[in-house]
Amino acid sequence: MIKHESINYLEFASQDLTETKSFFKAVFGWSFTDYGPEYTAFSLDQLDGGFYAAKQVKTADAGAPLTVFYSADIAETRQKIRNAGGRITRDIFEFPGGRRFHFKEPGGNEMAVWSE
Repeated sequence: MIKHESINYLEFASQDLTETKSFFKAVFGWSFTDYGPEYTAFSLDQLDGGFYAAKQVKTADAGAPLTVFYSADIAETRQKIRNAGGRITRDIFEFPGGRRFHFKEPGGNEMAVWSE
């Protein structure tokens, strides 16, 4: 059952859906359902979403929301991101409560990973 007035679905732009799908499958183990050549959806334990083909994507420094993943092993996740074609845009740094880094996936979205 979907909780009333909760976030139910997130959509992201992608400049390259094929590379975006490949990246998220390699790093996070996601699977996708394609709905035509310009849209693909994912379903996670507690969140569903999708990626749509777009010429431009917005980053956090341009006012877009920053999606932040949790990792129990931040160095391992950083290496998986690099191996899958992601680009580290801000290397691991300390912040109150833990450490994190920022990256761009091949479709252009900036995201982050944090750990204690």
